Amino acid sequence: METLKILGERLHQLRKGRSLKQKDMAEILDVTLRHYQRMEHGSVNVSALTLCALADFFSVTTDYLLGRDDTPPEES
Repeated sequence: METLKILGERLHQLRKGRSLKQKDMAEILDVTLRHYQRMEHGSVNVSALTLCALADFFSVTTDYLLGRDDTPPEES
């Protein structure tokens, strides 16, 4: 599976796990709602800084977000 598609699916799962809306994530990342929607859809590249911010926010590794590591995040 393509890396951006994996990233999008994992963002979707993590966001839903925290009961957040796409609009909430857009505000947290200071991007437009449409840009965040494209991130979850896997149709836009994500900058390294945004990727790190997402990993920190969800307490996962960037490798997990990119599909390079399939170890699921620990439940908090």
